[in-house]
Amino acid sequence: MQQLIRAYDNKNKPILPGGSGILPKVYFNLLKLKDGETVSQQVPGFETVYVVQAGCCDITVDGETFSSIGRRATLWEGMADSVYAPVGAAVTVKAIGPVEIAVAGGAFDKKTKPFRVRPDEVEIVKVGSLEHHCARRICHVLGQNAADRAGNLLVSELFCEAGNWSGFPPHTHGTQRGPSESKHDEVYHYRFNPGNGFGAQYCFDEEAKDIAVHMTRDGDTFAFSDGFHPTVTSPGHQEYVFTILVGHNQRSLVQRFHGEWAYLAKTIPGVQDMVDKFK
Repeated sequence: MQQLIRAYDNKNKPILPGGSGILPKVYFNLLKLKDGETVSQQVPGFETVYVVQAGCCDITVDGETFSSIGRRATLWEGMADSVYAPVGAAVTVKAIGPVEIAVAGGAFDKKTKPFRVRPDEVEIVKVGSLEHHCARRICHVLGQNAADRAGNLLVSELFCEAGNWSGFPPHTHGTQRGPSESKHDEVYHYRFNPGNGFGAQYCFDEEAKDIAVHMTRDGDTFAFSDGFHPTVTSPGHQEYVFTILVGHNQRSLVQRFHGEWAYLAKTIPGVQDMVDKFK
């Protein structure tokens, strides 16, 4: 199951509300606030993480305030500053100057404690190379650094070099298969630098015959529950992908590479590091 959502002004309302729709276990919102503006929300049954893409803000979670969250002017400058909010927490965001925040959430049934993920706590994995035409950096905002502190929610920012592929070799995580594959729903939100860039999002089945290819533009969102899903960006345009993964049965992600191209995982640098960091 898959859905491409074209860029639109969501007016701080959820793009994926969670609890219904194509991915009921996933929540996704984009907040854009002016200086001094505030927004308050609760997402019952969902843990969330507030990832400041640009600007600065104060974030209060169940009465605990995390001050001056955000260290970059644009999402292309350094690592994110973020705050994790436990299931159903009351969250208030107050902008310090204009601010843009991506809010990722996953269904969970246990309440933990809020915490901050500072830029220097983001774990970076370099995958591929320009020679292999699949150079990218995966920056884990909520990964192994949140073990025992968060539920089944994994969140990262991926930066793909111009004209390169990501999500390659093609892999899937659409079915729970014991130690060989986990079931994780996923959301991609795309940005391009410069903003007139574009990409192609593939999604196909085991036989590689039922193939969907979507042209992706700045601000688009792709939600999917299964299928092999490599991505490519246009030459001259760096691609950013905000990635949300929500496990149905476990936190750690176990990817299964497509049999036809699985051998490439041993020839492309950093692929094993990528696999290890998601566990």
